[in-house]
Amino acid sequence: MTRKLFKAREYEEKYSKEITKEERPDFHLTPYVGWMNDPNGFSYYKDKYHLFYQYHPYDTNWGPMHWGHAVSEDLLHWEYLPVSLACDMPYDKDGVFSGSAVELDDGRHLLMYTGVKETQVKRAKHPQVRQMQCIAIGDGKEYEKYENNPVIDETKLPKGASLVDFRDPKIVKTSDNTFLAYMGSRDEQKSGQILVYESKDALNWKFKSVLIKNNGRLGTMWECPDVFELEGYDVLLASPQDVTADQFEGLTGNVPLAAVGHIDKEAQKMHDEDFQVADYGMDFYAHQTVLSPDGRRIMIGWLQNWDSCSNRIPDTKWYGQMSVPRELHIKDGKLYQTPIKELENYRENQVLKKDFVLQGQDQTIEGLEGRTIDTTFEIALNEESFNKFEIKFASNANKNRFCSLLYRKDDNTITLDRLYSGTQRALMHQKSCKLDDGASTLKLRLVLDKYSAELFINDGQKVMSMSFYTELDAQEITLSTDGKVKMSVEKYDLKM
Repeated sequence: MTRKLFKAREYEEKYSKEITKEERPDFHLTPYVGWMNDPNGFSYYKDKYHLFYQYHPYDTNWGPMHWGHAVSEDLLHWEYLPVSLACDMPYDKDGVFSGSAVELDDGRHLLMYTGVKETQVKRAKHPQVRQMQCIAIGDGKEYEKYENNPVIDETKLPKGASLVDFRDPKIVKTSDNTFLAYMGSRDEQKSGQILVYESKDALNWKFKSVLIKNNGRLGTMWECPDVFELEGYDVLLASPQDVTADQFEGLTGNVPLAAVGHIDKEAQKMHDEDFQVADYGMDFYAHQTVLSPDGRRIMIGWLQNWDSCSNRIPDTKWYGQMSVPRELHIKDGKLYQTPIKELENYRENQVLKKDFVLQGQDQTIEGLEGRTIDTTFEIALNEESFNKFEIKFASNANKNRFCSLLYRKDDNTITLDRLYSGTQRALMHQKSCKLDDGASTLKLRLVLDKYSAELFINDGQKVMSMSFYTELDAQEITLSTDGKVKMSVEKYDLKM
């Protein structure tokens, strides 16, 4: 074990004890201590789900990246394991960036990650940065970096590919025992692309193809790719940067992409792709998937966004959380998401009110409250006259604290809002989502876990996620409308 890895383990073991269970969400994974961003190495190995993550244990702000590590049997209860990787080799001394994991035929667990190396160049204003792909192999707890790292460096890049933006390998084992690695890149036009490499042993790699080129359609660099088959389609997940509002349904900055289409498996070229928004909320990024033992494709993402990282609890000893894991399906060529079915095992204290008519402002329902809950609202769109319907949650009327979701019938949109959550930062606090026309019922499933809200619209046809850091005494939920709304509510507490 290197000195840097030992130091990181010693630090997290000591200072994680200062974080109480009550300070963390109940079922969203947070860092052992310090900072968390992208999910990494999401895999099923030795009868447990393994989730690694971008990790800076020494601070609640981004810094030299390590790989944190946690395991779970149900994706909701997580056990922290010691930090797996530190930036302790010449080729990754400035960061162990994102990557993925796969089980080898001999039963070992292989991690593939991006090593970052900065070199000071004489008379240069900034250091020279190189990103390269590396391997570590282990047993699910202890990992040893491959002696011949890096396995893919700048000498194996196709012509015109950036030497700096080349990262986040997603390793996949095919049916003929070939390994493929998909990774984010930037071409000579400074536009994103996904590169494909292939190997027979996951150690010796050669360039295969460019899976897809952005060609300026969606932002600049594309990072954090994932590629999988789902119900007759091929799906590419990626996280484009620097998106402008005209490119992607009004979203800007770093956005979560799902491209649904087909891949020529021999040529490793994607075609007839349909770009879809993976999450319309303020906080969801770097999404990655795993195939569960029972055949479900499950996705998780960082429930945060780079442009809103100053929205936080002051003086807390952790920052960043993962989303609730989501089951993926395809319907009519569109990606649908629902919370994993395991969440239903922890429902208690049902509150059910069916087919009632809501009128007025800030109406309450007995038992409809809480910060760790799973609630479904069904609203009839054609039976009563109204234009606006609003749900305030995580609310404390005495302090004027609340988050809200607002449905407007005239333009068929939902807006998620945290402006009055108690934030002290001048960030984007509202996001809107245009719904598909023609539905007679609006179904909203709202999952809360202390500091997060995830909204699944019309059985997961669209999803909106956000983090917020309102004081935990804000437990109220109220309903408002400008007319009459016929609706039903079913609410459960979630007891982990």
